[in-house]
Amino acid sequence: MKEKVLERFLKYVKVDTEAEYGVLQYPSTKKQLDLAKILVDECKSLGLSNVESDEFGYVTALLPSNIEKKVPTVSFIAHMDTSPDFSGKDVNPIIHENYDGADIILKNDNSILTKEFPFLKNYIGQTLITADGTTLLGADDKAGVAEILTAVEYLINNPSIPHGDVKIAFTPDEEVGRGTDFFNVKKFDADFGYTLDGGEIGEFEYENFNAARILINITGKSIHPGSSKNLMVNSVLIGNEILNKIPPNQTPRDSEGYEGFYHVVNFNGTVAETKINIIIRDFDKNNFAERKQIIENIINDLNLKYENRIELIIKDEYFNMFEIIEKEERIISLAKKAYEEASVKVNILPVRGGTDGARLSFMGLPCPNIFTGGHNFHGPQELICVESMVKACEVVINICKFNAE
Repeated sequence: MKEKVLERFLKYVKVDTEAEYGVLQYPSTKKQLDLAKILVDECKSLGLSNVESDEFGYVTALLPSNIEKKVPTVSFIAHMDTSPDFSGKDVNPIIHENYDGADIILKNDNSILTKEFPFLKNYIGQTLITADGTTLLGADDKAGVAEILTAVEYLINNPSIPHGDVKIAFTPDEEVGRGTDFFNVKKFDADFGYTLDGGEIGEFEYENFNAARILINITGKSIHPGSSKNLMVNSVLIGNEILNKIPPNQTPRDSEGYEGFYHVVNFNGTVAETKINIIIRDFDKNNFAERKQIIENIINDLNLKYENRIELIIKDEYFNMFEIIEKEERIISLAKKAYEEASVKVNILPVRGGTDGARLSFMGLPCPNIFTGGHNFHGPQELICVESMVKACEVVINICKFNAE
C-alpha cells in the first residue's frame, strides 16, 4: 500500500485545484474538475460501480458488497480542492526518505525548523513529503483522496476481506465552506460515513466549531477635509469603533482547545465606505449564540449613534457535529476498533475548524473525521508522513471489515 498511496498522492498534488472565495459559480474554480475527471477514470479502472461526476463536480462510486447478509452502507469522503490561502499551482513535491530529524530546508525562508515544529522528532526514520517552499503541498485533502482509493483497491485485490457496500465521494470547494452545498445525500444513499480530512496519525474527531460569518457594511459621508466640520462621517473610524467594542483577548491567537474566538478576516475601507469580514467560532451552542448577540448589540448601539449607517449580515456556516454523532455510538466504536486493529493510538480531539462531515451530519449522513497524516496545512510548510498515510488506509479497510461482522 505504501507504493500505491504515494504514487497516487504525488500525481494528485500536481493538479492545481485551488478554490476561490466569493465566487457564485460551483465549483468556484473549473480546474477542480481536472482532478474530478482523473478520479472518475481511476474509479472505473479499478472496476468500481456507479461511477459518476455530476454537474457540480462531485465524484461518487460504489464498491459492492462481497457478503450475503445486509449490513449498513459505510462511506468515505475527501475533498479535491486546496486552500486559496496559499498557491497550489505548480506544486513540486519533495520526498525526504529516512528522515534524520534535522531542519527541512525549503525555498523562500519557508524551511521547516525543528525548533518551531518539535513534532518532527516523531518522524525520524520515516518518509516525509513537502513542497519546495513556493506552494502549499495539497495534502489537505489530496492525501485523503489517495488513502480512500488505495484502501478500496486493497479490498478489491483481497476479496477474502468481508465488507458490505462501500460508497466513496470526492467533493469540491470544501476549503471555501461550500463543499456540501449541492451534495445529494439521499441519492448517495449511505447510512454513515467518515471524512478523511484530519491531521497527524491517531487523530479522530467528532466535535467541531459552530461557525458564523459576520459581514458589516458601513456607509460614510465624504466631504473635503478642509470644510468638513460637523459634516463628514468617516466610515473607517466607525469600523474601528466596532472592533474596539468586541471583547478583547478572544482572538484565534488567544484561544486553544475548546475556547472560541472572534476573528477579523478582512477590513477594507475609505471615508465613504468600509467593509468588515469577521468569523465567529465556538464549540458551545449557547456561547455561540451569545457571541452573535454581542455583535448585534454593538451594531444596534452604533446605528443609534450614527443614524443607521451600518448594515449587519450574519450567516451561519456550519454547526458542531457532536450534536448528531453523540447519538451514533456504533460509528465511534467502529472507528476506535479499526484504529486499534491498525496499532494506532486514538487521539480524540475537537476540530478547531469545520469539515464536510460537519455539514453532512446535519444533512442526514453522520460523518466524523479520520486523520490523513499531515501537518501545517494551508501554507508552504505543509508536510505529510507516508507511513501515517498507510495507517489511514488500514483504518479504512478495518472499518469496512468490522462493519461486515
